[in-house]
This record gives sequence, structure tokens and C-alpha cells, in this order.
Amino acid sequence: MTVARIVMVPGWRNSGPGHWQTLWTDRLAGIVRVEQDDWVAPSRAAWVGTLAQTILAAPGPVVVVAHSLGCIATTHLPDEVAQRIHGALLVAPADPERRSVLTDFAPVPYQKLPYRSVLVASSNDPFCPVRLAGAYARAWGSEFVRLQDAGHINVESGFGDWPLGLALLQSLVGSEGPLAVKAQSPAVGENPPSSFSQSAETA
Repeated sequence: MTVARIVMVPGWRNSGPGHWQTLWTDRLAGIVRVEQDDWVAPSRAAWVGTLAQTILAAPGPVVVVAHSLGCIATTHLPDEVAQRIHGALLVAPADPERRSVLTDFAPVPYQKLPYRSVLVASSNDPFCPVRLAGAYARAWGSEFVRLQDAGHINVESGFGDWPLGLALLQSLVGSEGPLAVKAQSPAVGENPPSSFSQSAETA
């Protein structure tokens, strides 16, 4: 069985130290993190092209873990690249029409994704209303996980290792086995601080 490679897709301005995407990349084995040439003034063609190259370079299927604008870039992938995706964890998707610097990513595709996806959104995300996130989930055919008062699900809103996110990622990896931890690293999510516990509603 070919084990899916995890492709980490940060959003606008990248995910800095302490962000769950950075922590997971540092601690979990087999993760490839997408590096964009311009994190501040994003171009849809450049971002989607770099993401597509990263996915196509993987030796087999991939599981995408995207945050914010990274979610929107993922939905813009051409069909031949999307077919390489085994599953996707789409967290706090952006609304590119709300910020002029992101409008190159509008309009957002509203077609069903050809792979299993889980969309996680917050009831008070300042960058995307939860009703819009729910509309994304319906259009993309994503399982919808709604967090209460979790902001943009980043460092500023109190998210570090984020054990719930790891559990959702594990559900996408599925029968291929538990997520592998890099040698000499503590188990991610092991005895997590209670501050990272979040209530969630699934729909």
C-alpha cells in the first residue's frame, strides 16, 4: 500500500512559529511544506502552480492540510492535479473578496471536490463569516466542523499543537496507519494542554 504524503499549505503571510502548521511540520514525518515566492502579495497563478508542482512531485497520493488562503488555492487546482489528492483538511478558509490583496483568488470555485475533505471553520473568524464557510463546505462536498469562538484558528486565537486537528488529519490518512513522528520528537498531541481543547459541532 502506498502511504499518502502530507502536503502542508499555509495561507496568506505564511504560518509562523507556534502555528499548528509549523509545529506539525517540525514534528511529523513525511510532511512537505509548500513554500511560495511571495507570501505578502499572492498571485493565484503562482500559488496554484507551486502547489501543483509540489503535489505532482510526490511519489504517490497526497493528503493536503491547508489554512486560510491555502484552502482557496487548493480548490483552484486543475483536475489532473486534484486527482492525486487522497483527502484534504481545509481549515479557516479565506474570503478573497473581503481583502483587496487577495482578490486574484476570486471567484472561489464552487464545484464538488473529487476527494474526501473536511472543512473546519470558526463561528467568529474575522476573515470569513461562518455562513460563507458553510456554503463552501456544501459546494465542495466537505464534512463541516464548526468551532465555537476559535477566531482564525491560528496562534492569535490560542492554537498550538491543536489535537482536534490532528485527529481529523488521522481520519483522512485512515487505514494507512497512525501519523509518524520524527525521531527524538515528543508525540504530537500527547497529553495536550487543556487550553487547546475546543468544542466542535459537526454537520
